[in-house]
Amino acid sequence: MNMIVTPASPATPNGTTRPQVRIVIVGHVDHGKSTLVGRLLHETGSLPDGKLEMLKAVSARRGMPFEWSFLLDALQTERDQGITIDTTQIRFRTNSRDIVLIDAPGHAEFLRNMITGASQADGAVLIIDALEGVRDQTRRHGYLLHLLGVKQVAVVVNKMDRVDFSADRFKAISDEISAHLNGLGVTPTAIIPISARDGDGVAEHTIRIGWYKGPTVVEALDALEPARPLEALPLRLPVQAIYKFDDRRIVAGRIESGSLIAGDEIVIMPAGKIARIKTVESWPVTPVAGRQGAGRSVGITLDRELFIERGDIVAHAGSAPRETRRLRARIFWLHEKPLAKGDQLLVRCGPKESRATVVAIEKAVDPGELSSVENKAIGRNHVGEIDISLSSPIAADPYTENPRTGRLVIEVSGRIAGGGLVLSVEAGQRAVPVDIVPVESALRPDERSARYRHNGAVVWLTGLPASGKSTLAKALERRLFTNGGSPILLDGDTLRAGLNSDLGFSAADRSENIRRLAEVATHLARNGHIAIVAAVSPAREDRATARRIADTTFREIHVATPAEVCEERDPKGHYKKARAGALASFTGIGNDYETPEAAELVIDTSTRTVAAAADEIEQMLKTTGVLFDEVVDLAANI
Repeated sequence: MNMIVTPASPATPNGTTRPQVRIVIVGHVDHGKSTLVGRLLHETGSLPDGKLEMLKAVSARRGMPFEWSFLLDALQTERDQGITIDTTQIRFRTNSRDIVLIDAPGHAEFLRNMITGASQADGAVLIIDALEGVRDQTRRHGYLLHLLGVKQVAVVVNKMDRVDFSADRFKAISDEISAHLNGLGVTPTAIIPISARDGDGVAEHTIRIGWYKGPTVVEALDALEPARPLEALPLRLPVQAIYKFDDRRIVAGRIESGSLIAGDEIVIMPAGKIARIKTVESWPVTPVAGRQGAGRSVGITLDRELFIERGDIVAHAGSAPRETRRLRARIFWLHEKPLAKGDQLLVRCGPKESRATVVAIEKAVDPGELSSVENKAIGRNHVGEIDISLSSPIAADPYTENPRTGRLVIEVSGRIAGGGLVLSVEAGQRAVPVDIVPVESALRPDERSARYRHNGAVVWLTGLPASGKSTLAKALERRLFTNGGSPILLDGDTLRAGLNSDLGFSAADRSENIRRLAEVATHLARNGHIAIVAAVSPAREDRATARRIADTTFREIHVATPAEVCEERDPKGHYKKARAGALASFTGIGNDYETPEAAELVIDTSTRTVAAAADEIEQMLKTTGVLFDEVVDLAANI
């Protein structure tokens, strides 16, 4: 499908710019994408005067039935009617939106553009043929939208004329595609029956779909939410250079988001140093007055001397990006050699660069297949999620929070090898916009390991309530202490009675509970202790966050005692209360516990003694480099 860009839209009557929504249109090659786009251009008045009549006349002279898709082919050659040809986008207007349609001509090419930043979508239209129904490629497109994090999806069931506008057929397709998308975490904003050829449901309701009471396609597009304008986002000014003029030291760069003005208090990240903007410099007139917004290249002077270098990010105090040595990113890989765990890279976020190591690879898939079958490496033109450990700290945002500072480029041997989206900024000490200088311990890690005869670690026991986590944790604690080690027990319930007493049991509170547990445990591990965490921690994503925070010190143990055994034990009476409806949000009844997929050890306490289970944990800690051989005493009492 060739793409057309109409002239820029004027401001609305109140003087503000109309909201712009970028939408990707995806669907099976024969399900009517071009026909729908042609009809949308007509219904929204986006065609040059007389163009439709001319094409109908040409079709009649040639003895061919008119097709709406002809509009795209015809407009490709038109360069004299105020229309600019572009190879990636179509623009048209609804009552309250400027719509930019992005075509997906091929999975690999489209993913490359979406992930590396050539285009971004706020929403999507997924088109399905009413006669053919949900096809394998339809499901792949749903997976593609999930992969890219597109949450606003309008589903269009086209060619309803081929099924006599059957409400039953529409409902069957609607139920099937809803179930598929919901399984991927995507809720359709609307599912619309249409005939793009005849116009039913595109811009108006017709009697042939009188049974349908939802929005038309145009109304559904009009209801999609645009991305926040860049100026509404927090200030991000990546430093490109520092210049000295007379007695002024000018920090120069382009404002990627937000705005600034002389007098603003700012923080320089990742160092976290505070200053105030003294003047805003520009060319040829300087200094400049008034607030400067996103897209402007400026220089600033500060009210104090600070060490600043290229790649630092200037932000407002209180809304700074996070300082980190650990990123999770979704990348598109371009290098001929597959990307594997342990590979060394150069990562660039804006002008900042850092050497990096790939510490984990997940969800590596071939976009041509768009299946959920995962590989251990990311091949050329494939996509995947990776955890990256950085040799030096950088400041970054998740791309969902700021698309300008949430993207990265990867180099290998001086060549661009991939690009991607920052999914999360984890681990390390979170920098805050105040003059905080973390104090290091007076003791070196090797001094502690020499005394305790072990390295620091986070031993994370997860499992259903009453599976035996706390019993095992206490047994392990006693054994390690008896052998001269420094174990510290962090039981989930104990911390909920103190440090985490302000948290409930919503999904967000559970996640924060696990994050705090992981932060405390990691601090102990980095100071040479073995932090033994016993926590249900039912969500796989929360445990993954804990692993990223603890990094190489993390050891996960799945206490995989069967649910019926756990409920039979029920030492705290929680299962009984939950069955009676007196204990809400209780994990253990239902399917709300997500089993670990790659735990270092799996133990079923219903089939072995506590001593035998402790032996297994101790052996695992020895083989993974936590315990030194000479400290292990399997005959220790527990």
